[in-house]
Amino acid sequence: MSEPTRGNRKSRPRQSPGVPGVPRRPRPLRQFAFWVVLFLVLLLSFQHWMNAKSNPEKITYTQFIREVDDHNIKELTFVEKEVRGELANPQDMTVGMTRKTVQHFKLVLPFEDPDLLQRVQDANPDVILSAERAQGNWFGYIFSGLPILLLLLVWLFIFRQMQGGGNRAFSFGKSRAKLLDGDRPKVTFLDVAGADEAKEELQEIVEFLRDPKKFQRLGGRIPKGALLLGPPGTGKTLLARAVAGEASVSFFSMSGSDFVEMFVGVGASRVRDLFEQGKKHAPCIIFIDEIDAVGRHRGAGLGGGHDEREQTLNQLLVEMDGFESNDGVILIAATNRPDVLDPALLRPGRFDRQIVVDMPDVRGREGILKVHSRNIPLAPNVDLRRIARGTPGFSGADLANLVNEAALLAARRGVEAVHNFDLEEAKDKVLMGPERKSRVVTEETRRMVAYHEAGHAIVAHNLEHADPVHKVTIVPRGRAGGVTFTLPENDRDEVSREWCIDSVTMAMGGRSAERLVLGRLGSGAQSDILQATKTVRRMVTRWGMSERLGPVAFGETEEQIFLGKEWGHKRDFSEATAQLIDEEVAKIIQECYQRAERILTEHMDQLHLLAKTLLERETVDGEELRMLLAGEPLPPPRAATATNGRVDEPEKAAEASPTEAPALPRPQMRPGTATANQGDAPPQAPPRPASS
Repeated sequence: MSEPTRGNRKSRPRQSPGVPGVPRRPRPLRQFAFWVVLFLVLLLSFQHWMNAKSNPEKITYTQFIREVDDHNIKELTFVEKEVRGELANPQDMTVGMTRKTVQHFKLVLPFEDPDLLQRVQDANPDVILSAERAQGNWFGYIFSGLPILLLLLVWLFIFRQMQGGGNRAFSFGKSRAKLLDGDRPKVTFLDVAGADEAKEELQEIVEFLRDPKKFQRLGGRIPKGALLLGPPGTGKTLLARAVAGEASVSFFSMSGSDFVEMFVGVGASRVRDLFEQGKKHAPCIIFIDEIDAVGRHRGAGLGGGHDEREQTLNQLLVEMDGFESNDGVILIAATNRPDVLDPALLRPGRFDRQIVVDMPDVRGREGILKVHSRNIPLAPNVDLRRIARGTPGFSGADLANLVNEAALLAARRGVEAVHNFDLEEAKDKVLMGPERKSRVVTEETRRMVAYHEAGHAIVAHNLEHADPVHKVTIVPRGRAGGVTFTLPENDRDEVSREWCIDSVTMAMGGRSAERLVLGRLGSGAQSDILQATKTVRRMVTRWGMSERLGPVAFGETEEQIFLGKEWGHKRDFSEATAQLIDEEVAKIIQECYQRAERILTEHMDQLHLLAKTLLERETVDGEELRMLLAGEPLPPPRAATATNGRVDEPEKAAEASPTEAPALPRPQMRPGTATANQGDAPPQAPPRPASS
């Protein structure tokens, strides 16, 4: 669930970070100062270059007296004890450690010699003598201090950039909240689908702001805060934007990471400034996205807590429900990690409402697809409900990506509308990646993959509690060489023991088919074995589905809140119990493996028939599988073939399933979502685990 595609936003004047909503004024003084500094730098560089070009050589007093006695002095200038001059004829001298030809020279007199002028005039009658008053070399002083000045300017620029570039160098304690105005396109609750309960909760807050007397006449008070909880991509931020579009009050938006700064105390200062701005614009709504960045449990972590974050959280707690009340200021926050939030933040009086935004069901997914396909031309026969049914476990963001990919695929084919074929192909691409057409597959590998996937499909077809087979393919996609895709008839919120046993039995079908038909075992069943082991271990240790061990949970999970994930499992059972668990897991898997072998042995003719069909057609969907096993003739392959940039028989192609395989299951799928069992994987990468 996310915002549909809209037109380009209007250009708005840049706003001052200190005063939200006030346009930022142009800064001609800054531009003038930049050109002045650049001119001075160029001028000083030129002066330094000229001085270096005409710089006289420094000689010794002995060399100077020798040139005086040799009648080789043309001009002398006295500046206190410094003497500068020019030789009548250039001479080779040792200057420092090198030999140079010297004409212009300078030296410092080591002592006062009252007879020096007379001696020079006697030996050089045509000499030109002059004297100058000593003056400060301000060009040299400025040039020597220029590097320090430049370093200060660079440091000041970096410091201002780190603090958001405010008008004042030390304005980093101000809030960075953005005040939404009426120039940007509005998102309303009509743009939100798949979260009806969350919309109702937030609509009530909006109505309270519009007409508070309606609720106050019965003694009700406005909620001080609402926390949006849910997995990533379910539309928490979109709901907040819809509140901003629906509410006729001021709306401040800010990210939780904007409070965190390198200086201790800055976050608390920004919290105070944020609520001060909210009080000035009351009634108003403040939205903090990803509040877990600042609202984590205090005192957690190795070696103590984080002082800056904890001070910021303390100030946030005080502002939400402290000694002073903030009437008219409603705080809405969003997070996908409610388990790491501080308990003081979650209590009533601060976040009065905790609104769960969960993964959409089939009806919600259909509504989300309709929202995102508003501006996309769809073919008349497009069935969005079918697409919604085939995408269990998809979030709103996933569905938005699916619709966009379908539009791109249709545009690439040069058609005028998006067909079912494009949506199915986009679903496969989102799940598993594009088809790997360039991969070279030997005939032996294709045969092994065909029997492996056929084994999954035949076992699943003959199991009572397994999900129906949606598609079987040996087309390589992503890192999988083939996929058997099952699809539940309805969204499943919980699983039964029969469904788990049938799912594990289906996972063993590919390995059983390889051993029965080919007489050998390959590595293509790696992900099947891994997923089956995980499922059975959960059955035994978590779900109490073992008759031998009974309804007992083993292994308490230890969660380290500072890591944001499970750190380990506490061993709360004996070695004997651990041995029983391992034996029970191995026993259930072995029984499922033998059960899969019995099913394939009884239906060996179906296994050969499906494998042969897969080698010929590469993909068989669920309806074709049922026709094939019932002995009915199959229709011609319904692959889309490009002709002059279009698809042959677009109506039929739209109604058909695409020939490419849907993908491996999505990570972190809930029970009851689609199941994919992977076949062979390329040698360079192990197979990805399949999920149930």
